[in-house]
Amino acid sequence: MAWLSNKKNAKAVRLLTPEPQADDRRTEDLWLPLRRAFDEILEKRSTSLNFDQLYKDAYAMVVRNEGERLYYGLREALQEHLVNKVRPLVLAKVDDDCLQTINQAWDDHQTSMEMISDIVKYVDHAYVPKNNVDSVNKLGVLLFRDEVAHCGDVRDHLRDVMLGLVKTEREGNPVDRVSLKKACEMLVALGLDSRSVYEEDFEKPFLVESAQFYALRGQHYIGTRDSLEYVAQVEQHINEESERAKQCLDESTVAAVLQVIEKELIWKHMKVVVDMEDSGVEHMLKNQMADDLARLFRFLKRVQGGVKTLLDCVSKYLRNLGRSVVNEHGDSVSLIPRVMELRDRFDHILQHSFNNEELARDMIAADFECILSNTRKSPEYLSAFIDDMLRKGIRNMTKQETDQLLDKVMAIFRALQEKDLFERYYKQHLAKRLLLNKSASDEAERTMVAKLRNECGCLFTSKMEAMFKDMNTSSNMMKQFKEAVSSCRVDLHGVDINVRVLTTGFWPLAAATQQSKIPVAPWSAYQVFQRFYLAKHNGRQLTLQPHLGWADLSAVFYGPAENEPSTSQTASTSSGELQPRTYVIQVTTYQMCVLMLFNRHDEISYQDIASETNIPETSLVRALNSLCMGKASEPVLTKTPASNEIENDHIFAVNDAFTSDLQKVKIESTSSKKNTAPKKAEPAVNLDEDRRYELEAAIVRIMKARKTLSHEDLLVEVTKLLQTRYTPSPAAFRKRVDALVDREYLEKVGEDPEVYSYVP
Repeated sequence: MAWLSNKKNAKAVRLLTPEPQADDRRTEDLWLPLRRAFDEILEKRSTSLNFDQLYKDAYAMVVRNEGERLYYGLREALQEHLVNKVRPLVLAKVDDDCLQTINQAWDDHQTSMEMISDIVKYVDHAYVPKNNVDSVNKLGVLLFRDEVAHCGDVRDHLRDVMLGLVKTEREGNPVDRVSLKKACEMLVALGLDSRSVYEEDFEKPFLVESAQFYALRGQHYIGTRDSLEYVAQVEQHINEESERAKQCLDESTVAAVLQVIEKELIWKHMKVVVDMEDSGVEHMLKNQMADDLARLFRFLKRVQGGVKTLLDCVSKYLRNLGRSVVNEHGDSVSLIPRVMELRDRFDHILQHSFNNEELARDMIAADFECILSNTRKSPEYLSAFIDDMLRKGIRNMTKQETDQLLDKVMAIFRALQEKDLFERYYKQHLAKRLLLNKSASDEAERTMVAKLRNECGCLFTSKMEAMFKDMNTSSNMMKQFKEAVSSCRVDLHGVDINVRVLTTGFWPLAAATQQSKIPVAPWSAYQVFQRFYLAKHNGRQLTLQPHLGWADLSAVFYGPAENEPSTSQTASTSSGELQPRTYVIQVTTYQMCVLMLFNRHDEISYQDIASETNIPETSLVRALNSLCMGKASEPVLTKTPASNEIENDHIFAVNDAFTSDLQKVKIESTSSKKNTAPKKAEPAVNLDEDRRYELEAAIVRIMKARKTLSHEDLLVEVTKLLQTRYTPSPAAFRKRVDALVDREYLEKVGEDPEVYSYVP
């Protein structure tokens, strides 16, 4: 007795070995009962058969080396039955009856083969392996395929019936789904371990007809529906075909038929759907239809190039919208809030409609780079916006709200191509906020610098961080100084002095061009601090920078206020005299120098002011303009004659009628008409020089590491290295490479002018 493994059913099958018995019967006597049994089984008349005896007879034939006769005799019996009985029966039926008939024939054939296999099991065990022939089960499958399913008329008829059922159901009519499913299962089984029979007999023709069917449907839908209606119609077909394939066909056909639909209904018409005038992508963007845009995005994502087609349309719309924003606001700081609003809007679309996918994220980032590059003032405006925000814009915000706003600012910063230009402006604004004590939040200032460092590296923010360090050091120094003054009872002449010691090279502020004459009281207080500081830091040098300072002056006005005979600050005494009005006036150091002259003069000419203060002409004119500006009751000083120009013989005096609703009055600085050099041009000039050195340093650094590179490869690597600061133009890059070749840092390789090597 032995055990065999039936691979098809994956279970152990018991193989009986009959006890040896004397059997004098001729081979023919053994074969004829077996042949009759095969016929009866195939004709479903097997109830009276003795299967144990039949098994013994088959075993005996194999043992007598008659396995070949048994195997091929069985093959002949199967073939005759299929050709003479089954095939005509199938051909006689049409439509649904044909499908039911062949399904029943296949079921009967499988049942018969199971019974026959049990009888000739020893053939599979002993004869088949030795003679390299098909197993009995496989033989039965192949014969059914060749003699029934692949018989020319049956094959064509079966295919036509199956395709007809699919077409009928697509038209909305009910069909026999069970028969269609069983027919597909039969075709898969006839391929044994392959889907080849199913694919050739049904799936390929099915996909061809599906393509033709949906090509016509697509042409009809695209002309009669708007974009969302079209999407809904196609999604309906996708769901229907997917469900049909799962329920009626082989499950592997699901992906294949969906691919056909996607090609015919999506890929071929996606550009038209996206560009539909009153319902396409632009319409959705204009009306902020994020949900519909998300649906269209998922729809087009099904096909290659679909997302790109949609994003190209989004990009075109966004760039046009951004160009309009720049044209409308490109000459003022209001550009940045408008761009931030636009960024918020498209960030919502990115998250809600595009699922934050990388392709969409990169596209939107590139579009905002393009938008901001439409004006070279973007870096300046962004820095100015942050300056205003950190001065007063965040005062009433929570920390979470501040962090969110800074994150939005960083999103705009990332889109700047000239980050080094932004750095210039930002350092200037930061310096003024720190020196004038105008920051609304020290924590927000440091958070902003930390975000810039994380984005661009520590080199980008090193000087900014040094400014904070100077301010902290100065604060500690002033605390020590005031403790020393208090303990030693040093006379500071009534001046509460606060000195900021700035490290040369860290602060982006020009030094004073000439030493001005500071009034005695503040100058004496400064000298006390200077002696204190130098005693602690031997060998250092302090240089006063009055153009960076400011002061709070206590000012008393004695004259009557114009149009205000009596106020809370001016009241008549019993003798009829007016009481003085006292204000704290916040001014620059230069303005302080001018105002304190009037402690000694009732009036003074411009020429004498210039002589006594030694303030640079441009700064002096600006200071005087600021003090003389405003309505009649607002200027601190009056000028005679009352003209817009300032000449040497013009006379200045205190405006005794000055009044204000505020106790503390800030004098705003104005521009000087004599200042002909626009200040904003200076950073650009210096920037070009800095970029030259940066670009050359990057080229040398890369070439030192790589030794030899082509011009294009070198440009790519240099651009990547400098991307956190700016993008060098090809012309500027070539100019610097040529300069390095001339100075023998690089040399050209052989006769190829586009390949360079590093010169050690």
